[in-house]
Amino acid sequence: MKILQTQTLRGPNYWSLRRPQLIVAQLDLEDLADRPSDTLPGFYEGLVQALPSLEEHYCSPGCRGGFLTRVREGTMMGHIVEHVALELQVLSDMEVGFGRTRETATPGVYQVVVEYKNEAAGRYATRAAVRLCQSIVETGTYPERELRTDLADLKELRAEASLGATTEALVAEAEARGIPWMELADCDLFQLGYGKYQKRVQAALTSFSNVLGVELACDKERTKSVLEEMGAPVPAGRVIFAFDELETTIDRLGGYPIVIKPLDGNHGRGITTDIRAWRDAEAAYDRAKEISNGVIVEHFYAGRDHRILVVNHQVVAVAERIPARVIGDGQQTIAALVDTENRNPRRGDGHDNVLTQIKLDAATDGMLSRQGFDLDTVLAAGQVAYLRETANLSTGGTAIDRTDDIHPDNVWLAERVSRIIDLDIAGIDVITTDITKPLREADGVIVEVNAAPGLRMHLAPCEGIARNVAAPILQMLFPPGTPNRIPVVSITGTNGKTTTTRLIAHIARQVYDAVGFTTTDGIYIGDRLIEKGDTTGPQSAQVILRDPTVEMAVLETARGGILRSGLAFNHCDVGVVLNVAADHLGLGNIDTIDQMARVKSVIAEAVHPDGYAILNADDERVAAMADRVAGKVAYFSMDAQNPIVQQHVKAGGIAAVYSDGQLVILQQEWVLRLEDAKQVPVTLGGRADFMIANALAASLAAYVQGIQIDQIRAALRSFEASAKQAPGRMNLFNLGDYHVLVDYAHNNAGYEAVGSFVKNWAGPTVGVIGGPGDRRDEDLIGLGQLAATFFDQVIVKEDDDGRGRPAGEAANFIVQGITASTPSALPYTVELDEVTAIESALDHAPKDALVVIFPEQVSRAIELIMARNPVADPAPDPTTDLSFDTSPLEPMPVGGQ
Repeated sequence: MKILQTQTLRGPNYWSLRRPQLIVAQLDLEDLADRPSDTLPGFYEGLVQALPSLEEHYCSPGCRGGFLTRVREGTMMGHIVEHVALELQVLSDMEVGFGRTRETATPGVYQVVVEYKNEAAGRYATRAAVRLCQSIVETGTYPERELRTDLADLKELRAEASLGATTEALVAEAEARGIPWMELADCDLFQLGYGKYQKRVQAALTSFSNVLGVELACDKERTKSVLEEMGAPVPAGRVIFAFDELETTIDRLGGYPIVIKPLDGNHGRGITTDIRAWRDAEAAYDRAKEISNGVIVEHFYAGRDHRILVVNHQVVAVAERIPARVIGDGQQTIAALVDTENRNPRRGDGHDNVLTQIKLDAATDGMLSRQGFDLDTVLAAGQVAYLRETANLSTGGTAIDRTDDIHPDNVWLAERVSRIIDLDIAGIDVITTDITKPLREADGVIVEVNAAPGLRMHLAPCEGIARNVAAPILQMLFPPGTPNRIPVVSITGTNGKTTTTRLIAHIARQVYDAVGFTTTDGIYIGDRLIEKGDTTGPQSAQVILRDPTVEMAVLETARGGILRSGLAFNHCDVGVVLNVAADHLGLGNIDTIDQMARVKSVIAEAVHPDGYAILNADDERVAAMADRVAGKVAYFSMDAQNPIVQQHVKAGGIAAVYSDGQLVILQQEWVLRLEDAKQVPVTLGGRADFMIANALAASLAAYVQGIQIDQIRAALRSFEASAKQAPGRMNLFNLGDYHVLVDYAHNNAGYEAVGSFVKNWAGPTVGVIGGPGDRRDEDLIGLGQLAATFFDQVIVKEDDDGRGRPAGEAANFIVQGITASTPSALPYTVELDEVTAIESALDHAPKDALVVIFPEQVSRAIELIMARNPVADPAPDPTTDLSFDTSPLEPMPVGGQ
């Protein structure tokens, strides 16, 4: 077996909407292609021996042990690899359960789909699953040491990718509130929400965090001075920058006990507490000096360490923090007790678990020495040995929830302190003998105010009630009634996507100042192109969704991005599916039109329950998608009497239709007349039917988003099929003696659509035609056959990028189609170079002709035409019946009423 290709899906996709994170591996079974598992001697026994926990996999039998039953009775190796890859992740503390295995059109080659929590781990698990299964096939076993290595590697990958307890809690709370989120690359920065409504977090730093407050909190001495001036209880102490100041400072504080800590430290690094002798003070000074140039010397206050968490100037949680410690049993050494405690499954490395592993180092030795212990000491039963000076969780400390115990005066004080320092989220560290009493009565002090405090101790204390402290943070960022997402409109289909996308964006600009949209031409914010190229995939969509100026996103969504990576969003407010035709078949293991329809239906299925799927009622595959839509459905049709539309409107639904030359929206018994098609420039005077269909879809998408009829009408009148507004989409140029039409059609359906316009041209017609090299042979032949039905003469050219075909091969198949349709009747020439072909057509165009160019590079074709100084066509006759302008609502009987 070997993996031919691996893809990572990161959003709703062809395989699943609710399980967006999937690995798709193309697996060639090679010599196992015709050997199900029941024909492999010893395979079942070897698999069970290696992974007995596969007993928990239900699989299609739907019961415990169901998968292993399938293995015993006989199933293909791709299916087994799927389950093994899932189980390896589960055994590495990554709960996953979704998988699929499907054979491709190539016998013996399967697509193995496996859910992941961590992308790198998912890829590793898939490769390891292949190794494990191959080893059992060949030897009957998988060495235990190799399995241990696999699991250790997977756990390490999981730990490396961990977001940390604070970020994970915030992301989980955002998901629970339906707020979309995304990670901003390589900077531990996360975006919550879309576009102009987004907020950002970096752990417990937020978009609301005041940089001056954060800087003040990071300067412990300045913080203490400010609080002291404001009457808050703080430790007596001062900052020194040289060792020769230490002894004098201790004397001024009234002697021992003292605390020495770095001025700019964090996570308890370099802090020494309860110092009672000069020798210890010297060592503590050196330790603090390694962390910071300035050293704080303070009076030591006896008491317990507490963290008060304040969010939006309200106390939301309190925890008592206990330094890392072990409790003796009368038998084990301190070193052994630490080792036992570190095996606690709640402890992990860094911040990836509830508790942190306890590390033994010089600081531990010093702390134990001051208590009269060392690592070899055997503590009596119940005797406590502290291992760290401070109670930070990052050094192995534990926490007890005290939220319900704090005295109201201390609540008031903590909330006041958060305002004094000006932090939206503050972790206030307090030393007191009794948190149930006011600090001044219990000789308590505020020792630190922390920006970006960790949330672990409150989310999962060792004792007491776990507090969902992420909830008040999200409540602060997004108060009730505050939007968190901009409207998202996604458009897909075989043809018409770019025009419809641009037209929807044009209509939306009647309402919104900043509309972001993606097309095959580039990424746009308003009228500004910010990135040129084919930008119809999820990465381009994320550029729009991440932009803090964008008020509405209109996203052309091509099948390639859906298959390669999934969608960039979990839900869209409007999903438009224009049509499905035979294009790109044979690519990405999509071999039939029905499979292509399944790809396109991802957009319809991703519509939010409160949103709308806009479906083409004239395309049976698109209309059938309504059964899979979680939201509402609206149809568009070129036939006002389409039975699907009639039934839908009669049932109270919304539709847009072409009726008696008018673009019309139907809603229950009402007719909302938009515009005469002849007055909509993009339809080329009402002669381009497929452009009328695009205008219907765009108008309907805008209407269900609440855009007013008069605003839609104004936009339809001002949007043209021009090189500026819709480059490469039915762009018509007048070159005096003849006209030139440029359209990006590159498949049979696109040719048919343009052909319906060409057939109505009064003069001779010339086609400059070609097709992408990655299409099937029969698709290229079909292009030639179609061209022969509506052109009077043809120049066959090829794209610059042959997409794997040798020069001349694609053109030869197109010529086969031309000659098969009309032998010797249609004049044609072959000029492979696109520029030469275009120049030849323009140089020799007959008078009153229409030259139609299907270019690979739209901008280049337009430049060649513009160099010949086209003139403006006369404006269409504006005379039309606009009586409905003043009375847009008219009753219309629907469905025989």
